[in-house]
Amino acid sequence: MTITKADIVEAIVEKTGIEKKDVALVLNEFIQVVQDSMKNNDRIEIRGLGVFKNRQRKGRITRNPKTQKEVEIPDRLVPVFKPSKILKKILRDIKI
Repeated sequence: MTITKADIVEAIVEKTGIEKKDVALVLNEFIQVVQDSMKNNDRIEIRGLGVFKNRQRKGRITRNPKTQKEVEIPDRLVPVFKPSKILKKILRDIKI
C-alpha cells in the first residue's frame, strides 16, 4: 500500500484535530527543510525514525546501449536513509 502526503496530512488531522491547512503547511515546510538540508549536504537525524544523509557515488564510464558510445558519468551525491534501531525492531517484529 502506498501512503501519500495527503494521507499523512489526513491521519495527523484525525489524530490531533488540528486544521488540515495547518497540518499541510507544517508538513510542506518539514519537507522543504529536509530538502534544503540535503542540498547543503547536512545529516538529518530523527530519533525513532532514522538518518537521512548524502553518499558520494563515484563516477564511471558506461556505454549508451543505443549508440554504443562511451559516456562518462561524473561523481555525484545520492540520498540515503538509514533506519533507526527502533524502526528496525518494529519492522523485524512484523509477520509477513
